[in-house]
Amino acid sequence: MSAASETKTRVLTGITTSGTPHLGNYVGAIKPAIAASQDPSVQSYYFLADLHALIKCQDPRRVQESRLEIAATWLALGLDTDNAIFYRQSDVPEVTELTWMLSCVCAKGLMNRAHAYKAAVADNDAAGNQDPDKGITMGLFGYPVLMAADILMFNAHKVPVGRDQVQHIEMARDIAGRFNHLYKGDYFTHPEAVIDDNVPTLNGLDGRKMSKSYNNTIPLFVAEKKLQKLVRKIKTNSLEPGEPKDPDSCTLFQIYSAFASVEESAAMRQEYANGIGWGEAKNRVFEHLNDHLREPRERYQALMEDPGHIEKVLLKGAERARAEAAPFMDRMRQAVGLGRFI
Repeated sequence: MSAASETKTRVLTGITTSGTPHLGNYVGAIKPAIAASQDPSVQSYYFLADLHALIKCQDPRRVQESRLEIAATWLALGLDTDNAIFYRQSDVPEVTELTWMLSCVCAKGLMNRAHAYKAAVADNDAAGNQDPDKGITMGLFGYPVLMAADILMFNAHKVPVGRDQVQHIEMARDIAGRFNHLYKGDYFTHPEAVIDDNVPTLNGLDGRKMSKSYNNTIPLFVAEKKLQKLVRKIKTNSLEPGEPKDPDSCTLFQIYSAFASVEESAAMRQEYANGIGWGEAKNRVFEHLNDHLREPRERYQALMEDPGHIEKVLLKGAERARAEAAPFMDRMRQAVGLGRFI
């Protein structure tokens, strides 16, 4: 590792490969992350969290498709892979080795408090299951440790997350502190969760948070005609053309503003005050989205037709990641007593 890279702020982001990227993913995570990838003062690590995907999805074809779709999405939107290190989690085996080491110092009680595990137990209780752990895998139970290994492997200073993920960063800090204490060394940096309150959470077709779980998403690079159909499905109220409408409670306006300039948003807000009809508003939103996404959509389609190029990019990223991970794990093995005899 160069001296210059050691002085940079290290920012790490993982992308779970279990679905197709949608507008909410772009606005909430991809757009700000790509901007950070282009900042020379930041050393960014972006990885396809394909090991995490196995917790939720046991469909090999879907996992494989999602890995390709998500990699193509980030590249099409301008991820700077010369500055940022972009890799597949599964291409860095040191991460799983570190996961085991961290598991051996992590208290089970800490994992008992993980939100996802508690929610799964609560669902079993609500369903009247005698076994509170029915259907819960060790992957679900222990995945905060894998997430900690993702972060601590590269001693990330900052980890951009949503509020629902803050607990996992706190767990990574706890595990790092425990390891440092037990093995009497300053092995791990304590990562900091970064929440950007200025990044909007987009609503979906039904007015709820845009999420694959609700089946209410608008895929980022869906074909033009399909995009138009989806925009027309966005839920609105029964106000007629000519009646003033509230932009701040409107999913259409929220989506439009996420892709518009300040001036464009102000002009649309005035159109709402003037009583724009819902049909016209949906046409405006579709046209704006389509214009904004046309060029990256073309790049995405070209990348999807050239998986060999994506593979080369990811293998190069994995090589850079392992150039840091391999010597770091040599140090970790020595620390816990698994080093070579000579």
